[in-house]
Amino acid sequence: MTQDEALTILKMGHNVFLTGAAGSGKTYTLRNYIKFLKDLGVGVAVTASTGIAATHLGGTTIHSWSGLGIRSFLSEQDIDELEDRAYLWERYENTSVLIIDEISMLHHFRFDLLDRLCKNFKRNDMPFGGMQVVLCGDFFQLPPVSRAGELEAHFVYKSKAWKAMNLKICYLTEQFRQSDKMFLRILNEIRDNNLSEEGREELQSRFNKKIKGTIEPTKLFSHNADVDLINSKELEKISGDEKMYLMESHGSKKIVETLKKSCLAPEELYLKVGAKVMCVKNNYEKGYVNGTLGVVEMFDDFGMPVIKTFMDKIITINPEEWIIEEDGKKKASIKQLPIRLAWAITVHKSQGMSLDSAEIDLSQSFVAGMGYVALSRVRSLSGLKLLGLNEMALAVHPEVLKFDQHFRKESVRISNAFPRVSKNEIQKRHDDFLDKVVPKDGGKKEKAVKVPTHHKTMELLKEKLSLKEIAKARDLKEETVIDHIEKLLEEKADIKIGYLNNFKEEKFDKIADAFKKSFEKNGDYRLSPVRDMLGKKFTYAELRLARLFL
Repeated sequence: MTQDEALTILKMGHNVFLTGAAGSGKTYTLRNYIKFLKDLGVGVAVTASTGIAATHLGGTTIHSWSGLGIRSFLSEQDIDELEDRAYLWERYENTSVLIIDEISMLHHFRFDLLDRLCKNFKRNDMPFGGMQVVLCGDFFQLPPVSRAGELEAHFVYKSKAWKAMNLKICYLTEQFRQSDKMFLRILNEIRDNNLSEEGREELQSRFNKKIKGTIEPTKLFSHNADVDLINSKELEKISGDEKMYLMESHGSKKIVETLKKSCLAPEELYLKVGAKVMCVKNNYEKGYVNGTLGVVEMFDDFGMPVIKTFMDKIITINPEEWIIEEDGKKKASIKQLPIRLAWAITVHKSQGMSLDSAEIDLSQSFVAGMGYVALSRVRSLSGLKLLGLNEMALAVHPEVLKFDQHFRKESVRISNAFPRVSKNEIQKRHDDFLDKVVPKDGGKKEKAVKVPTHHKTMELLKEKLSLKEIAKARDLKEETVIDHIEKLLEEKADIKIGYLNNFKEEKFDKIADAFKKSFEKNGDYRLSPVRDMLGKKFTYAELRLARLFL
């Protein structure tokens, strides 16, 4: 399928899985669709499964956007707590299209949790609450990783939500990264788990093969330790003055920290004349893209590095911004030179890059897909020097291979149907979708009815249920129920809670007397001073409950 065909399908409002081999233009197609939506004022959430991928599109992680965070499951209490966050209601309400990039690295069970959250906040039982969902990625890339204690991780196509979405598969088949036909054939053979003898021999011919050109190629390794060691050692070898560039940051501290972790530019960048660097952001006007290699030739009058690229182009590198936006407003930003030392980089961090040349060590590949990711970063065989290779490097997951064949067939079926659909019908579908998602009346939409979680508790209090019964009915802790009662009392809600007072008179009088003395001394009803007076025989839970009746 071509990019134009994929855009046509996206503009019809279908849920879409946009996929294809590395270098087929998936991110480019997404950018075009995002621009199309934003130009019309459509509420679009641009997210990705990882922070690195999110910065490529100027978005945020799906975990942060959704409110899910690192949770592996959602209890009713979790849902209630999330519903108390007004900004989440506003975020979901203002979103008509949800984009998730690098979908291969999202766990199947978290995908189902996201579906549940979207349905909950949108008050709509359709998949993802009725939003258009655009998933982008390639399951031949690196898979999701489970932390200790988590459920076993599977690709998202194993989720219940995936099966319910009626996804249109758009498998891009054009190739924009590799112009080398032999190399492209090798990569496709690896994807098909069918590397020919000729292809293997061509790869072996690149073992320790010197790469022509004036720039030393970037080294790709499977482990961070190798990368850090090489970069620091190589910089130390260069004599001359060292310049340090410190990253600037603005906005929410929490979001800034997320940006810093995901950004490929370091917080503290150390450079010398002669240092090998890699650009980590696209700036087409200046003539560099994410992955462009260069060497620092000099520093200009303002202290900015001037680099000479692999193609002998001279470029002055100035600071760039990485921004997280929500609803068109800047929530946080970081500013740094968009380069990093580039003698070495991990295969994982190279995902999404296009490299002019690379020395790749795959002798310690430890997961299927790692070799394909690394090799497909390079534009041609002549730009590849292979330092090592194990069998795992050439492996692809057999399950992925099976699903990929299904995706290709589905995409061909959809593409073949195009000639049978008239231009008028396509335009009508586009218009129908835009009628649903383009804001009307100045962008004001009817808000979803939100019932605050403590008001749900109020209904059970009116039925005179005990704390224990309310907690069980709502799948909450008793302390959380007390939280809700405190909020209701602050709001002067019409509730009667006297029936919950089961204290013996003597005990209650002691607590009440301690609160009175504490108030006279401190001017408030905090728990800690009262506990200090009464001792450990009285629990904080008892004190909180008693305080409700004072």
